[in-house]
Amino acid sequence: MDTIIPRKNNKKKYLTVGLIIFLVLAYFVFLAFTKKTSLNVTRNEIAIKTVQNDFFEDFIVLQARVEPLNSILVNIIEGGAVQEIYVENGDKVIQGQALVRLYNPNTELNYMQQETAIIEQINNLNKAKLDLRNQELNLAKDLVSIEHDYLDAKNSFDLNKKLFEQEILSKNDWDKTIENYRFQKERMNIIKQSVSKEKQANQIQIGQLNQSIAIMDKSLTILRSNKKNFLVTAPLSGRLSSFEPILGKSYKQGESVAKIDVMKGYKLIADVDEFYLDKVAIGQKGTIDYQNKKIAVQITKVIQEVKAGRFQVELNFETPTELVLQQGLSFGVRLNLSEKTKTTLLSKGSFSQDTSGKWIFVVNGNKAERRAIKLGRENPLYFEVISGLKSGDKVITSSYKDYKEVEVLNLQ
Repeated sequence: MDTIIPRKNNKKKYLTVGLIIFLVLAYFVFLAFTKKTSLNVTRNEIAIKTVQNDFFEDFIVLQARVEPLNSILVNIIEGGAVQEIYVENGDKVIQGQALVRLYNPNTELNYMQQETAIIEQINNLNKAKLDLRNQELNLAKDLVSIEHDYLDAKNSFDLNKKLFEQEILSKNDWDKTIENYRFQKERMNIIKQSVSKEKQANQIQIGQLNQSIAIMDKSLTILRSNKKNFLVTAPLSGRLSSFEPILGKSYKQGESVAKIDVMKGYKLIADVDEFYLDKVAIGQKGTIDYQNKKIAVQITKVIQEVKAGRFQVELNFETPTELVLQQGLSFGVRLNLSEKTKTTLLSKGSFSQDTSGKWIFVVNGNKAERRAIKLGRENPLYFEVISGLKSGDKVITSSYKDYKEVEVLNLQ
């Protein structure tokens, strides 16, 4: 009789082996995903700086040029073509000195026509005054004749009155004498009133004519003086600059032909990046290096018009004595934007261009690991550290161009 032999069950064995293989594979996969990428670097290829706790100065360095403290533009009053040039660019000139002569035949002809018209008007006004004077003279002559007739009538009246009282003169003749005397008297009174009013009216008209003549004379004087505007002269004494006329070159009215720099004091003009537009203000102080000395300067004007991403500021020297300078010199201005404050400082370096200041490699022994940081204010030397670093930490500040995907640097 056959004996039944039970079959071995290998299911558990296979399951156990499979589990072990799975765990081994999972371990290696975990290591592959969690292992930090590293790179070997030589210490002399990188720059290592120490984070420190020190005073932070919010300042910027500007390149400023020396300009005269005061300047004035020389503008063309009457446009025309250059006929004569008397000085050269860079010359020192005195007030009233001739610089250049212009000529415009059309304007010259126009001046002559205006001058002729004004003279003609003045002559007409003077003739009107003469007519009024003659009218007054004629009235005066008429008044003398009327007064003479009145006196004759009065004398006849006085004589005939006596004759009539002595009954020598007839009543009819006496009545005629009375009537003639009354007529001449009333006539004289009326003419006197008329002459008086006529004189008053004439005086008013003559006064108005005199005013008009005075205005015409003033216009004629201005017109004749305007002819001199073709000769461009220096409005004040100083050094001539931006003066580049050419014989025959035409200038329009109001166009600038030169600039005169008053050689009494200097200022600094600097172009500033528009990033600092809301940080730069009048009154802020700075320093420059002049003959191995620190010279204080102060912002006196901020021109907030932005051109090509920059705006201008003017700075004055704060020195008791005037500096011996020349126009065109340039200085590096260290401009303080705020007072000193103590905080955690990180030296500037090329790393910030590659990380945007969001992370950095922190050195620990022979390794440097990536760490997230947050930076605040900055100046040309330091960053202010908000978080992620503490005083005493050593960090790599050189370029991270080849380390962007690396998390650990092995320092050799």
